Amino acid sequence: MKVEFSKRLKSLPPYLFAQLEQIIEKKRREGADLISLSIGDPDLPPPPFILEALREEAGNPKNHNYSSSRGEYEFREAVAEWYKKRFGVDLDPEREVAALIGSKEGISNIARAFVDPGDRVLVPDPAYPVYANGATLLSDGVPVTLPLLEELGFKPDLDNVDAKDVKLMYLNYPNNPTGASVTGSELKEFVDFAVDNDVILCYDNAYSEITFGGYKAPSILQVDGAMEVAVEFHSCSKTFNMTGDRIGFAVGNEKLIDGLVKVKSQVDSGPPKYVQKAAIRGLKSYDGPNPPPYLREVNETYFRRAKILVEGLKSIGLKCSLPKATFYVWAKCGGDSMKFVEKMLQVDVVATPGVGFGKYGEGYIRFAITCPEERIKEACERLEKVF
Repeated sequence: MKVEFSKRLKSLPPYLFAQLEQIIEKKRREGADLISLSIGDPDLPPPPFILEALREEAGNPKNHNYSSSRGEYEFREAVAEWYKKRFGVDLDPEREVAALIGSKEGISNIARAFVDPGDRVLVPDPAYPVYANGATLLSDGVPVTLPLLEELGFKPDLDNVDAKDVKLMYLNYPNNPTGASVTGSELKEFVDFAVDNDVILCYDNAYSEITFGGYKAPSILQVDGAMEVAVEFHSCSKTFNMTGDRIGFAVGNEKLIDGLVKVKSQVDSGPPKYVQKAAIRGLKSYDGPNPPPYLREVNETYFRRAKILVEGLKSIGLKCSLPKATFYVWAKCGGDSMKFVEKMLQVDVVATPGVGFGKYGEGYIRFAITCPEERIKEACERLEKVF
């Protein structure tokens, strides 16, 4: 039997990190003491009350049946309450909220609901690869690059975008990988562009709660007119350190949510009930627009780590600055990012080459501050030996 991948699967670009992964795996087998600053997976645990909720809810036999594709009403109601407290946005939990098996799932499935073969989709570059690959290409759409340039603060120049035949666009702030953030007025520009050009706006807001220095990330739904064109994606992975529990949610325009749910009903069920119920505890821990105490502590930890890393990277000649949000530091290496990362591996330090996030990521390195301060200091000391 001759096995052939589908044309859409063949359309995916080569996996640029394959060679890097082979080197890392070889080093690990040899017993190397690797310091990984590459993966956006929090090393900090979920708050104790969520761990307790998971134990309690998983122990209830009634929580082991299927959940609906839209998610449990109790969870959707908690999401709507959270939006009201956090952003001042009113949502109908029946029609404008859907539970997700992590926001990545929703980000890809929304394209399956609305993108037809040949439709153009605006995707930022550098960016989370799922926008162009898992969403657009696997829906037979055509990715159209929105360059995020340093001189523009890693924001798209929408005034010079050809919106002809564009069905959908992805944007993400606070931004992965650059750490860039936006204001409410900048969000209005995004919404106005989508309204004027009849484009579906998919806004990935997974890092809204990981912020520093008094910055508070806004929601796209706070902008007048956004409910006409937008769907916003959130994740409990970053807010509550629940990456492995796979729980997130999509909110926004009723028709967009309905299309997403129709796709989900064909390919999966809702997240496990006990995970949804534990996430409810997290959402209800907010008593207003400001993060609860445990999250403030988490953000203070990330901020201390970021300061250590930025100081260390600057000492070896990299250009970078403290982010206002996310747990990433985007540093300019000025050359071949894969070769730079391979050189870092000479002293057993791992980071992510910027070219893995797109053409305009070349010349940069993404560092994740998801390991303890002592290890970040040690990583910087090691890097001084080769740079």
